Amino acid sequence: MTKQLTIEPTNSISLRTWVAVLGSVVGCFMAGMNVHVTNASLPDIRGSLGASFEEGSWITTAYLVAEIIIIPVTGWLVSIFSMRRVLMTGTTGFVIFSVLCSMAPNIQTMIASRALQGAFGGVLIPLSFQLIVSELPARKHALGMALFAVANNVAQAAGPSLGGWLTDVYSWRWIFYLQVPPGLLLLAAIGWSVKPQPLMLEKLRQGDWWGIITMALGLSALQIMLEEGERNDWFSSAYIINCTLLAVIGLLGFVWVELRSKTPFINLRLLGRYNFGIASLMQFCFGAVVFGVVFLVPNYFAEVQGYNASQIGIMMIPYGIIQFIMSFATPHLMRWTSARTIIIVGFLITALGCLMNIHLNPDSAANVIVPSLVVRGIGQSLVVVALGVMAIQGLEKEQVGSASGLFSMVRNVGGAVGIALSSQIVVERARFHAARLGDTVTDFSQGTQENMVAMVNRLSHQHISYATALYGEGLTRLRMQVMALINQEIQRNALLMAYSDAFYLAGIAMLLCVITGLVLRKSND
Repeated sequence: MTKQLTIEPTNSISLRTWVAVLGSVVGCFMAGMNVHVTNASLPDIRGSLGASFEEGSWITTAYLVAEIIIIPVTGWLVSIFSMRRVLMTGTTGFVIFSVLCSMAPNIQTMIASRALQGAFGGVLIPLSFQLIVSELPARKHALGMALFAVANNVAQAAGPSLGGWLTDVYSWRWIFYLQVPPGLLLLAAIGWSVKPQPLMLEKLRQGDWWGIITMALGLSALQIMLEEGERNDWFSSAYIINCTLLAVIGLLGFVWVELRSKTPFINLRLLGRYNFGIASLMQFCFGAVVFGVVFLVPNYFAEVQGYNASQIGIMMIPYGIIQFIMSFATPHLMRWTSARTIIIVGFLITALGCLMNIHLNPDSAANVIVPSLVVRGIGQSLVVVALGVMAIQGLEKEQVGSASGLFSMVRNVGGAVGIALSSQIVVERARFHAARLGDTVTDFSQGTQENMVAMVNRLSHQHISYATALYGEGLTRLRMQVMALINQEIQRNALLMAYSDAFYLAGIAMLLCVITGLVLRKSND
């Protein structure tokens, strides 16, 4: 008979348990922040290392590819080497390659170091989830998920904020040194609090190697396709087509191998468990929207409003603060109602935060974006805590490793899809709106002519008659400047409308999750 995650309440939780859990949360924060910490600093890094735009994009892609491969394998690694060894090795490698990133003399060294940093750091997120579920009694799972939410959500805001500030004040190299102190703290915490366990090396000989190979092939190809698709014009590129084929073949092979294997390294059949399957689908959509929004907001501030890295970082601070507060408030709210209710309300509030940005105009800067970030931060905190609790209810304790790997994987895959879709939506919709607005701007429309006359008068600092402004021979160059300014205004308005469209679709996705939340059950059958 399997042991369920319905642990009886105990009078106290040992100090070692709390240190282990809090230490793992620090690790989760480090890994989560490191995904976003280079976002505001990429131009500086590319310039310093003499890298092209395409080469610079691999600074993020290499990390994400390695991380997304390691996350699902983490539970299997723990069953062989033990929680303590995997955490200690992951943290040590993460710190070492953070230092190597900061010292990178060229783009090739940087990309290699980022990939290895992602590989070692990839174990930290699912193991934080696993430690919370396996070490804390059921009555403390909500608090544990609040800590997990703080690590994940605040990291998304802290990454661009700290990265931008350190880059402007000191150097981009300091954003990698930032990982060293918490990494050393985590090593000390895990070394003291997590008990050594014997090695189970015989499991290596029985390893589900075909499952691991097909999973690595499929997920890495998918991540590369999503990251590089826009830059290579998607399916007009043979490179992207080949990546897509590899992703499809690899992932289908992975599913086929895992469902047939007697000892799969990750139990995909958990997705057939009612609540866990539905929660994983919601987690995928949630990851897509959250990662997409975290991608959109800094780009909006930089591209449309002209903010620098430090200003963008400052704008993200309220987003992090509200999530920190709400993550700890959510367990108390769950005691007054139910996890299912909190999930529905959380998705509803997140949707509202997205829909607050569907009518952007040239004056929509911090006054519009920051309040919507705060609203989304409230909703996201509710979702992360309550959805995690709902997903694990009733699962067998021996399935925690697979569950944590799966749940973290679908969130990151969703995030990769969300970033790619957000970027593509902005590009395509900006083209669409620019063409539509451009059709209304012709030399013969009265509105265009009136605007041209007004701008010619303004630029020439004198009053010029209507006919002279439009047709005067000496004003040809000035009229060309005016047309360039009008075209620039068209492009900016098109971009505003494109960002509005992206936020609108994100809001609709969250409203669909509200409907999905209504079918969740109290038990995970």
